[in-house]
Amino acid sequence: MPSPSSIRLLIAEDVPQVSQHVRNLLSAQSQVKLLEVLSDGAKVLEAARQLRPDVVMVDLLLQGKIKGPQLIEKIRDSGQDIPVVVLTVPQHPLARDPERGIDAVLTLPFSGFELVNTFNHVLADRQARASGSCRVVAVFSPKGGVGKTTIAFNLAVALAQFGLTTALIDGSLQYGDLRALLKVPSDVPSILDLPTDRVQESDMRDVMWRDPAGVDILLAPPRVEMAEMISARDVEKTMSLLRRLYQAIVIDTPASLSEVTLAFLDASDVVLSIVTYDSTTIHNTIAVSEVFASIGYGPDKVHYLVNRADSSGGLGRDELARALGRKPDFEVVSDGRLVVQANNEGMPFVVASPDAAVSLDVKRVAAVISGRTAGAAVRH
Repeated sequence: MPSPSSIRLLIAEDVPQVSQHVRNLLSAQSQVKLLEVLSDGAKVLEAARQLRPDVVMVDLLLQGKIKGPQLIEKIRDSGQDIPVVVLTVPQHPLARDPERGIDAVLTLPFSGFELVNTFNHVLADRQARASGSCRVVAVFSPKGGVGKTTIAFNLAVALAQFGLTTALIDGSLQYGDLRALLKVPSDVPSILDLPTDRVQESDMRDVMWRDPAGVDILLAPPRVEMAEMISARDVEKTMSLLRRLYQAIVIDTPASLSEVTLAFLDASDVVLSIVTYDSTTIHNTIAVSEVFASIGYGPDKVHYLVNRADSSGGLGRDELARALGRKPDFEVVSDGRLVVQANNEGMPFVVASPDAAVSLDVKRVAAVISGRTAGAAVRH
């Protein structure tokens, strides 16, 4: 994949105002190099062969002899394997569909951050699918208290039980939730101990904490104020190396959508969004889903997991599905006594009681995410 500073962009756009808008956004950053803007779709394939762009942006409403949808199909069928980002307007909504050659969708108006972030995500996704060697899952919730860290820990262990070399990252850099859960001493190295320039494999091996359950853990800094010393660029470099070292990576992310959190989410193949039958959690999840959609995260990247699914609090499955706009992908039942006891002992419940319903549910999630099964995810 090209580095973030060398993304070469070709645009098919016949509306001068839109072209100028994109030019203005790109002029304020240095990560994307605009090769050319073509108003004639018939010239795009030949230009792509000559200019070799990393990404082609196509206006869905492109007019002329070759219209937008036709051009998208021609690029897909050309064999050039160039990611296509489709530009559209709210009156013509479009879903991401890689099978049809639509790698991402940007709806006007959008910011420069959204534009560049979409390109980075599309290229990272292409690289991940091409390598096929590592699966990265970010466990996320816009509200605390939903069992996110517990799910992340047990999911990582379940993936390791499938025979995958697995790393678990404590992405809650400020409070170090995993460090607290696993009762790791404060003097154990963390992500802060990695070099800030070139991170080597030996550096990574030196800072990973080996959990007895068979998972390597990259811990958060031991003190709250140290989190500010970790940048999004540090996360990107670390994730790039970890992908080469492990077959599966699980990230326990914080609830806030900071630049660092977004770096973790961007580096993930799947964002596992944890939701419960709680009105505040559902409200926050819906709000964040709109942000995810605006930066190009589609249904293939964002999966919903209903935790404590047997504790509905008066809300039904159908009501939750309507609120989310889709059926949740996974359910995990509650088992307060087992989960609390396992957490207090700093061990995964999938090991403490492997045949419990909650353990089987988490293993089912791990099986689907790892590609060990293609069956229906949600239990009924």
